[in-house]
Amino acid sequence: MRPISKMAFAASTIAVAVAAVATPVFAQSSGAVEFEKDIVVSGKANRAVAGVDIPDTPKAKQVLNAEFIQAQVPGQSINETINQIPGVSFANQDPFGSQGGTLYIRGFDSSRISETFDGIPLNDTGNYALYSNQMLDPELIDTVSVNLGTTDVDSPTASATGSTVNYRSRNPTEDFHVRLQGSVGSFNFQRVIGIIDTGNITAGGLRAWLSASSATNDVWYGGVGKINKKEYNFKLYQPLGSAGDFITFAGHWNQNRNFSSTSMPLRTLNTNGLTVGSGSGNRFPTNFSEAYYTASACTAATTGASCYERRYNPSDTANLRANSRFTLTDKMVLNVDPYLEYSKANGGGSAYAAYETSAPAGGTGYNGSNMYLGYDFNKNGVIDTTPTYLYGPSMTQTYRFGVMASLRYEFTPNQIVRLAYTYDRGRHKQTGELSTYNPDGTGTAYFPSDNPIRDVNGIPLEKRNRLSYAILHQVSGEYSGKFLNDALNVVVGLRMPFFKRNLTNNCITTTASTGYACYNSATTTAAVLAANPTYGAPQQKIFTFNAPLPSAGFTLRVAPSTSLYFNYSRTLQVPGTDTLYNTFYAGKSIAAPRKEMGNNFDSGVRYKSSRIAAQAGFWYTILSNRITSAYDPDANASIYTNLGRVDRYGIDGSISYKIDEHASAYLFGSWLHSKIRDNSQATATTYYQTAGKFESGIPEWMVGGRLDGHFGPFDLGIQGKYTGSRWENDQNLPQYSNPATPTAATLINDAKLKPFTVIDLNAKVKMGWAGLNDRTFLQLNVTNLFNDFHVASLASSTGYTNNNLGYVYMGSPRTFIGSINMAF
Repeated sequence: MRPISKMAFAASTIAVAVAAVATPVFAQSSGAVEFEKDIVVSGKANRAVAGVDIPDTPKAKQVLNAEFIQAQVPGQSINETINQIPGVSFANQDPFGSQGGTLYIRGFDSSRISETFDGIPLNDTGNYALYSNQMLDPELIDTVSVNLGTTDVDSPTASATGSTVNYRSRNPTEDFHVRLQGSVGSFNFQRVIGIIDTGNITAGGLRAWLSASSATNDVWYGGVGKINKKEYNFKLYQPLGSAGDFITFAGHWNQNRNFSSTSMPLRTLNTNGLTVGSGSGNRFPTNFSEAYYTASACTAATTGASCYERRYNPSDTANLRANSRFTLTDKMVLNVDPYLEYSKANGGGSAYAAYETSAPAGGTGYNGSNMYLGYDFNKNGVIDTTPTYLYGPSMTQTYRFGVMASLRYEFTPNQIVRLAYTYDRGRHKQTGELSTYNPDGTGTAYFPSDNPIRDVNGIPLEKRNRLSYAILHQVSGEYSGKFLNDALNVVVGLRMPFFKRNLTNNCITTTASTGYACYNSATTTAAVLAANPTYGAPQQKIFTFNAPLPSAGFTLRVAPSTSLYFNYSRTLQVPGTDTLYNTFYAGKSIAAPRKEMGNNFDSGVRYKSSRIAAQAGFWYTILSNRITSAYDPDANASIYTNLGRVDRYGIDGSISYKIDEHASAYLFGSWLHSKIRDNSQATATTYYQTAGKFESGIPEWMVGGRLDGHFGPFDLGIQGKYTGSRWENDQNLPQYSNPATPTAATLINDAKLKPFTVIDLNAKVKMGWAGLNDRTFLQLNVTNLFNDFHVASLASSTGYTNNNLGYVYMGSPRTFIGSINMAF
């Protein structure tokens, strides 16, 4: 465990002294934190070197502390920060962490990674997506840890066939502190954050912190669009007795009023005079000069075909959460972590529909392409007859609550067990209300659901209407035993989840890929179903999934500073709601997708001393029933299907070295190989040649590092990362505008995305020399120092084909951010 003095030193770098905690906080729930402190091999204390820690547990895990986090761009998403961990690949869609990004860990995409915040789950309850622009302000984060290949035994997740990301907020300080920081930067970036620590409010040690932040900037490409993010947080901490017991209660509110992150068609060769832009007829830029394009003019009459740069991507997210520890006897400890979560968002895309004066069988509604109104839209006493476009993003509103409870019993100091129960329930409402456009092509409302267009009977018109409940009951157990004079630590666990998916679609399902027709009349609905026997009627379905998920591992100390580790775990992903809603289509009997299973193996060696922390390991993952989308020849549509078996294996390693009291260095790297085992069906008689190919979008090589220097009042740091090439499609083929007759003149793209290297710089001047205190400082951050132009990530996979034009996000250009921090 880290000594208190080490934690106090890390806290001094963030202008607010963090309350010292006697145990590491590297796991998800407070029960997992409590158990993990017991499985570290005796004599192998957790020591952060260069802000990086490698806990000596059977799992391959790496931790970044507040010292490392605070050196990054103020307000930056914590998922961008973990890009400095081996095996992690994260691509921001803007320089400041406010627009979102794409995360992979060991080839697992974000829907297969469990991310938690003080133990509570952050993945969407429907499609398991992560929204990296909705994370906690980094000034409030104590540590972030990444399990590179497995989950914790009590992880409240339906999706993680691979890794976990766990970050925890700091505790309030025992003394009163105030911090105010302002930042300005490129692209009109402006951010301010204020934090107040109350210190001890009562003799019993009750204390709290409160914070508020606001950040705005211009979208850096396209010439239009703003990013506007506000966040409010609080946390109460009450110690209980002298045994380390406590109760915390905290709250979080995040509000984004953003424009969408616009992706661009990956057309780079034989562009034949095409202009740069986001439309399907545009091309990808060749450098940043071209990337600073100005989006074409847009009006309400043209929004159906263009204006991607003017789409909104708003969200409101909130949570209330608690962590607690109670010592029941000298051998038994109870942890209870309840939570409430709320989110309201739309994904930034729009669905456009021409409105008309009549509908089939006299009803109003949406038939999958046109909106039938029969309505005096302009309130001028005349039924409108001129077709136009309406703003209609897909809305999602989620209410979620749950609890994780854990009971730890110590038979002897070296023989410990833990039993845990997890309950998680998410209500996931997905609708498609409509509103109008402004003259410039932007929507008149961020959330059309707040004031939707209604039919003549006052019923909202919408393009989808479905409700799902995601329910988890989970029991788990874990054992830790130390042997051979504490040199050997064995950990065995079993996670037993019981998942229920209760789905109701209130619209007609018109295609196997969840196309919908929604009418505000039962008569109209019945008439449309009678005329189209392949359509699926509005209905409810319930699906259940469960599987025993064992895990086992050990650490073995083979020398005073060296240990070996091994871990095996079985993991599970339950099909998401979109996948399950495919089964509502009546045109083809579509069986419910099978659950995706993973078998993960990790082994390696660690070396830890007062000046060096190093880890190197080999891993192997076998995925079965891999859920993906592909063309179905019978349904004549792309639907979610079973890709079969996919194997991945690789090597991860890192070393951090404290050179002396003034300087430290950190180096990391990873290599990954992916192999798809099966061919994928293209038509009724042909197959895409995917067997033996590498999955698209995943880098094979990643290498990076960081240097830190501390000289008097000056702190300097430079970090960089090389990301290797990535295949553009799962057949690993170049793309042609006409693949039937591939020639050099019809070549659109090479088969691989080019590698890239990004270097970041940070510098700080502490103002103690000026008669102030060292918690008052000036800070400069420069991202992408050498202005490397690159593709950051695939926005939509090109799948198996080599003529399906993929869309990608650009990496951000060189960006400067200057900050003034004042604190006392």
